[in-house]
Amino acid sequence: MGRRPSVSTAAATQNHGIERRGPAGLPRLLASLREDGRAEPLRSHVDRYGTVADAISGGALVAEVEASGLAGRGGASFPTAVKLASVVGARRRPVVVANGAEGEPASGKDRALLRTLPHLVLDGAVAVADAVGARDVFVTVDGRAATERAALEVALEERRRNRLDARMTIRITRAPTGFVTGEETALIQFLNGGPAKPTFTPPRPFERGVGGAPTLVQNVETLAQLALISRFGSDWFREVGTRDEPGSVLATISGAVHRPGVYELALGAPSTDVVAETGGLTGRVSGVLIGGYFGSWVAPDDFFRLRLLDSELATHRAALGARAILALPDDTCAVGELARVTRYLASESAGQCGPCVHGLDAIATAMERLASGAADARPQLERWIEMVRGRGACRHPDGAAGFVESALDVFADEIDLHLRYGRCRASTRGVLPLPTGNRKS
Repeated sequence: MGRRPSVSTAAATQNHGIERRGPAGLPRLLASLREDGRAEPLRSHVDRYGTVADAISGGALVAEVEASGLAGRGGASFPTAVKLASVVGARRRPVVVANGAEGEPASGKDRALLRTLPHLVLDGAVAVADAVGARDVFVTVDGRAATERAALEVALEERRRNRLDARMTIRITRAPTGFVTGEETALIQFLNGGPAKPTFTPPRPFERGVGGAPTLVQNVETLAQLALISRFGSDWFREVGTRDEPGSVLATISGAVHRPGVYELALGAPSTDVVAETGGLTGRVSGVLIGGYFGSWVAPDDFFRLRLLDSELATHRAALGARAILALPDDTCAVGELARVTRYLASESAGQCGPCVHGLDAIATAMERLASGAADARPQLERWIEMVRGRGACRHPDGAAGFVESALDVFADEIDLHLRYGRCRASTRGVLPLPTGNRKS
């Protein structure tokens, strides 16, 4: 992870007669991060935060989350309180799923959180389960995330030995690696014994999810944020960020920066400050990807005029999404990089509808033709992008379409070079990360 700023304390709240003080400024989520990068043990976690029993709970916690304005940290930024309310008072006892599948190749924030601060995630899951009346909690991680799974298993054993969470049954589940696995209906289908592929809605998970029960699916960072709100309250949470977009976020920053990694950032921070936190740029960049591979490309000059806010990014048809920010160095071939990722996204299709099976394959082939300089496929690309958008069984075609559409604008000059000379001045270095086995140049 990124550098740890010094920690001060402020914003005291009192719960069950125990006064605890929340961190002032940043870091918040990462305030107890160990220097050696190992998982924080239960004893030091409890010394700092107390247990879930010491925190705001039940209906009071739901109200506190609503007052905080906490939005989901998984990508969609859906209001957390609305999701909680959707399962409160359901006719069947609900189930809680902590989503740590993180299929986005450009993001590592959820794995970093599970690896280093598993008790904060588990506290959030237990607190949410108690608030909505659930007794079953599933914590889902990517099947290849062995270190993260091990950290969770150790944390759960610590909690069992200390008789925490006695009313809950908490299970760690390994989901297959895949870009769409973390989509909540895909996760539900997997937990119900099916393939990890998105399903048609309705019904939505809050209506019928794991075992047919109403199910609350929350990203693991969202749950960690909620755990802090349960200790320190909504006013404390709002001390960072802006009125409309409060709090902090974990972001994976990579590419042409001196210290790539996972950073905790205040919403509303200027983009210049975000890059400065990483030690600055290593050289010239040709574009900045915001939100991962379901995100959008922004020209460097535009990026450095923006703040870390969805409301400002929306003016460039961008959003924070998976909170992955990648500065593409200009010494790699942008068009070749785009072709690699577009083919990857096509290969990660769930294969359940025409826009994915046929549309994304056609878009990937057209991008490859642009990269080789074989033909100007931009008119066909623009038409196919419009044809797949909004017509898929899930959001996968929409995300891929936005990635390509923004790239056609930001990298128009590089595309012209490819069409004129068959290439540009740089080779494709594979800067945009892909899972092992998909890294093609």
